[in-house]
Amino acid sequence: MILESIKNKSLLLSEHYQSALFLLQQLISTPSFSKDENITADILVSFFENKVKKVFRKKNNIWIFNEFYDENKPTILLNSHHDTVKPNPGYTKNPFEAEIKDGKLYGLGSNDAGGCLVSLIHVFLHFYTMPDLKYNFCFAASAEEEISGKDGLELIYPELGKIDFAIVGEPTDMDIAVAEKGLMVVDFISKGKSGHAAREEGINAIYIALKDIDWIRNYKFEKVSPFLGPVKMTTTIIQAGTQHNVVPEFCSFTVDVRMNECYTNEDIIKTFTDNLESVPTPRSIRLKPSFIDVNHVLVTTAQKYGAKTYGSPTTSDQALIPVPSVKMGPGHSGRSHTADEYIFVDEIKKGIEKYILILEEVVN
Repeated sequence: MILESIKNKSLLLSEHYQSALFLLQQLISTPSFSKDENITADILVSFFENKVKKVFRKKNNIWIFNEFYDENKPTILLNSHHDTVKPNPGYTKNPFEAEIKDGKLYGLGSNDAGGCLVSLIHVFLHFYTMPDLKYNFCFAASAEEEISGKDGLELIYPELGKIDFAIVGEPTDMDIAVAEKGLMVVDFISKGKSGHAAREEGINAIYIALKDIDWIRNYKFEKVSPFLGPVKMTTTIIQAGTQHNVVPEFCSFTVDVRMNECYTNEDIIKTFTDNLESVPTPRSIRLKPSFIDVNHVLVTTAQKYGAKTYGSPTTSDQALIPVPSVKMGPGHSGRSHTADEYIFVDEIKKGIEKYILILEEVVN
């Protein structure tokens, strides 16, 4: 009986893997640049229509709930994205051919994050019809992740019901990112007073900006994250002046801020306001740092199956999820956005298996 059960599970996992591989080839073959993912959204709706009772769609975002969804139970969100960046000029292969060669599936979006997407889809389907689970499942395929667009996960998150924690599918070698740096872009204006450059007139806004930029360069926030390290601030743009003989009244500059989980975006802005003469204006405070307790059941269970924990310096849809979340998926982060992008097909197979092993222990 036990051998029969193992054989049946092995067969089911093989079916999940073959289906995932075929779906990923379809998605790779279909351009899905950010804001232009409507056809891959159509493919996903068509894929789900004869497998689940109801598919929800808003713009190019797709989401579904397990068959025995119970609003009185906690819910796990499984999320990955189906948009891609544009192929860079270094490609030697057709980025939309979805060729399998030497155990690698090539194509734009294969690694970031198509392998994660199709793996999580089939993990969701594995649990879809199971009754009496301790948790509900919600799966969401989001758009516009690559540009942190407002018509992506952020648009549909209020429609997903109460989410208790989430797995965000990004290529991590199936290790588990328990923290992710937030991103805030801040524009500054330094105000001086115009005057003639040949006379001792005016207050040079560039000098005010330089003093503040030097402070930003050297200031160290006190709290350092064990996973994400310190807050990192980098001045990336500066503009001032109209002509060579006029002391500039205004100087603008831009700072890229990568926050750890020890500080809120509001904390960072207050620090700027308290210490600088230049006036800060954040472009957005949407992309917040993420962190999950290392003793959370999802983390400890993943560790049992060999997942290493780390902090991620890159931003994903995790920044838009206001509950504990991890970033975890098949594929390797270093292949993302590279020419001739690929994922090992075996990574997809092992990814599905490991996701299921971890979640079976969590939800049963």
